[in-house]
Amino acid sequence: MLPFLRLGPFTLQTPGLALLVGVWVGSALAEKEAARLRLIANDIYNLIFYGLVAGIIGARLAYAIQYASAYFANPLSLFALTPSTLSPNAGLVIGIAVAVLFGRRKKLPLRPTLDALAPGLAAFMIAFAVAHFLGGDAFGAPAQLPWAIYLWDDYRHPSQLYQAVAAAIILVVVWRHLLGHPGGGINFLLVVGLSAAARVFLEAFRGDSVIWSGGFRAAQIIGVLVLAASMWLIRVWTRPALATEVIS
Repeated sequence: MLPFLRLGPFTLQTPGLALLVGVWVGSALAEKEAARLRLIANDIYNLIFYGLVAGIIGARLAYAIQYASAYFANPLSLFALTPSTLSPNAGLVIGIAVAVLFGRRKKLPLRPTLDALAPGLAAFMIAFAVAHFLGGDAFGAPAQLPWAIYLWDDYRHPSQLYQAVAAAIILVVVWRHLLGHPGGGINFLLVVGLSAAARVFLEAFRGDSVIWSGGFRAAQIIGVLVLAASMWLIRVWTRPALATEVIS
C-alpha cells in the first residue's frame, strides 16, 4: 500500500488524491453525458460542485461534533485534509440534499439529470476503490492465491481491486448505454443496482465485514435491499415505454 507520497518537503495523502482525481474525471464525464442528453452541462457541473462541497463540509462538521473535545483542543485540525476524519453518512445526506435543492432551483428534469450523473458516479466508484487500495482500507480476507497481496500481516484477496474492476465494467455499461434508454433514468439505476450486486458478491472476499446476528454480513443484506429497490424502480420507470411500444 502507498498511503503517503513524498515530493520533496511535501507529503501527499494518496487516498485523498485518488478521490480528487475521481471527482475530476467523474465531473468531466457527467458534463459530456449532459451534453449528449441536451442538458446544460454547466448546471450539472454546479450541481456536483455544490453537492460535493456541502457534503464534505457537513461530513467534517458531523465528525467534529462527534469528537468535539479533540477539536476544541486543536481547532486548526478541523481544516486538515484527512479523509478518515469525515462522517460519510452525514456527508452523503447533506450533499444529496443540497444537490436536490440546486436541481429544483434550476428546474432540472429528474431522470435525464440522474442519467447525466451516472457515468460520473461509476468513475468515482473506481477512484473510491483505488483510494481504499492505496490506504489499505476495505482489505480482503486471507487467501493463498498467485495474485494475493501482503497486507496487515497476511496474504489477502485484493478486494479493493476486485471492486475497481467491477466499477470499470459498470462504467462501460452505462457509458455505452448497453442496457438503458438514455435520459430515462435507467442508466443511473443501473449504476446503483449493479454496484449493489457487485458488493453483495465481492463481500465474500472481504476481511473487514460487519457481521450481524445470525452470521449475516451487513453489506450483503443492505446490498440486496438496494438491488431490489433499483430493479423495482427500473420496472416502474420502463413500464410507460413498454406500454407505448405495445400500442404502437
